Amino acid sequence: MQTDTKVEFASPKFASLNLLIVDDEVATRNLCNDVALEAGLHVHTSATTEQALAVLDQYPIDIVVTDLKIPQIGGLELIKRIRGSNPQVSIIVLTQYGTIETAIEATRLGATDYITKPFHVAELRTKLDRLVRSIELDQENRLLREQLRSKPGFGGLIGVSPRMQRVYKLIEKVAQHTYPVLILGESGTGKELVARSIHFSGPRSNKPFSPVDCSSLVPTLIESELFGYVKGAFTGAQHSKQGLFEAAGDGTLFLDEIGDLPFDLQAKLLRALQEHEVKPVGSNERVGIRARMIAATNRDLEASIRTGDFRQDLYFRLNVVQIKLPPLRDRRVDIPVLVNSFLEKFSDPARPIHTISEDAMRRIMAYDWPGNIRELENAIERAVALGSGPILHAADLPSNLQYTSMEKLPESDELVPLEALERRAIFRALRETAGDKLAAARLLGIGKTTLYRKLKQYETERPQA
Repeated sequence: MQTDTKVEFASPKFASLNLLIVDDEVATRNLCNDVALEAGLHVHTSATTEQALAVLDQYPIDIVVTDLKIPQIGGLELIKRIRGSNPQVSIIVLTQYGTIETAIEATRLGATDYITKPFHVAELRTKLDRLVRSIELDQENRLLREQLRSKPGFGGLIGVSPRMQRVYKLIEKVAQHTYPVLILGESGTGKELVARSIHFSGPRSNKPFSPVDCSSLVPTLIESELFGYVKGAFTGAQHSKQGLFEAAGDGTLFLDEIGDLPFDLQAKLLRALQEHEVKPVGSNERVGIRARMIAATNRDLEASIRTGDFRQDLYFRLNVVQIKLPPLRDRRVDIPVLVNSFLEKFSDPARPIHTISEDAMRRIMAYDWPGNIRELENAIERAVALGSGPILHAADLPSNLQYTSMEKLPESDELVPLEALERRAIFRALRETAGDKLAAARLLGIGKTTLYRKLKQYETERPQA
């Protein structure tokens, strides 16, 4: 069996990517072939689905451009088979004008995008370029995750932004020393991960790492938890107990949310750091401590000092080296890397999700993430749980990410055009049904194909960033 395969490398950057064109029209195959070669892709072309399946078995295809009306099994069945055997492949479908419903069905089956015939060369070039960049980013992200996993102490930290690169350099420097480190950052930015990276990257990596959440300890018991107590020190103290400082031994004691430590205990903590010893509750003797101190907080400690809620001398003692973690909204370049990492982490091997749609990623990138990485991780875990195919779509995301501000039209009694009322009703129905398009169509009393067509129309009308 022959396939009219042509190979050319116009750009070394894209040389490893393989594209398969499936169309029974010679003119369309040649046009697509020329555009793909300009992009530097390694091109294969097939006139039938049988030839296409043979190429897919023989070559590591990255992108398929296929007509929906092709001999033998047809384009929709070809998409199903590709998704079954090569779920990582990106698919662009070519469809005749007036058959948008078929294209939408192809998208539901796993197609990445579609183009209506007759199409302009510029449109195909743009869509191919977008796919290539997406595939290359995914490859870079995978490589980065492997590098991070192979680097001791950095397995949980993910990011390629300049601000995160500075954090990594600081971690490498302070890991080899024993002086205190203060980690600052909003909730969910990964402060404990930084503390663990410092510990496990240094000479104490085989010693205990003891995390303590100061905000969760009962105020009346914090002193006894940190410094220990002797038998009979208070009601219920039937035996002596080591404090967390002493139990950490030669390891690291990580005091998270240090800004929540009661003021009267701050003086005792300062003395422990200065004297390298603690006095257990109820004891007259002091116990030497050797653990390294790392503290973290989401509070503005300098503001707390001005209000009298935090001791300035303790702040200076803790703040020998400061590592400030940026919020996720200030390192958006890291979001795709994190998303891909979480997709890999939460995907079910029985029905893995390999990539995310462009619309879903655009919404994720536009959101400010007040809960930072923790909120993003929870959103992706929820989306993976609700997703039903190899691609994560915007409808799978939490409701606060599914609809942009322009879609949330103001509710009022003002006279508005019928088209705006229709648009408002559709997006309100989608919000009410948590993105379930079939349920929204039922709620509106319209067919699902009508709803899909309207949503596609709104997507086309939306201004591009």
